[in-house]
Amino acid sequence: MTVSGEAPPYSAAPVEVVRLPGGREESDRVAVEEPLEIRIEGRPVAVTMRTPGHDEELALGFCLSEGIPARGAAPPADLAANTVEVDAPGFDPAAAERRFYTSSSCGVCGKGALEAVAVEAPRVESDLRVPFDLLAGLPERLRAAQPAFAATGGLHATGLFSLGGQLLCLREDVGRHNAMDKVVGWAFLEGRLPLAEAILCVSGRLSFELVQKAAVAGCPILVAVGAPSSLAVELAADRGLTLCGFARDGRLNVYTEPWRVLA
Repeated sequence: MTVSGEAPPYSAAPVEVVRLPGGREESDRVAVEEPLEIRIEGRPVAVTMRTPGHDEELALGFCLSEGIPARGAAPPADLAANTVEVDAPGFDPAAAERRFYTSSSCGVCGKGALEAVAVEAPRVESDLRVPFDLLAGLPERLRAAQPAFAATGGLHATGLFSLGGQLLCLREDVGRHNAMDKVVGWAFLEGRLPLAEAILCVSGRLSFELVQKAAVAGCPILVAVGAPSSLAVELAADRGLTLCGFARDGRLNVYTEPWRVLA
């Protein structure tokens, strides 16, 4: 498969590796992982381990998915590295006394209870219907547009597609939830929310949090290469999302709201 574009220099770092068997020493590249501190009114509200790039989008997407009324993001006044300041005039610090800590493997790690990640999202009311073969082919289109993954083999991706299958936005990150936040943040900045006339596709498995973020963004269809978790299926059914997994080799499993998929 031919991948378009080159990996951004901030997404991959050089390392030395020994290839076995044979013991050859060679140069290689691995995905960059660094912390990002998200601030509101100068106060840290979250730290996430992410791949640098599109940090403002990441901060916005994270805040929106957590129910924080963000309207913009920018580098902080003190120009601190790996830090983004979010403009959220309606934010009430007293209502969010907990400190977020999200790891690159699981966005809900470190949060005290399930209630802490249960964000109110209206049920997705969409009459959208999409051909089966278009949905089944999205992961291949996503993979063909992942230059950083091609270079490192270590990044997740989220893609936003039009109803005709055109790739509107793709973001890569060591954290699958970060890649989704970056796309949601991009959509917010572009004035595209809610995503009632679009499709989200992710490169890995379907977790509860990815479904939550798609629901908050108002997207009716979420497609993945991998499998969903039980809680992801429950949440998708509750919020009216069409959840599709194992999209590969011309096949597709539809777990919820199958009427949106035209076979």
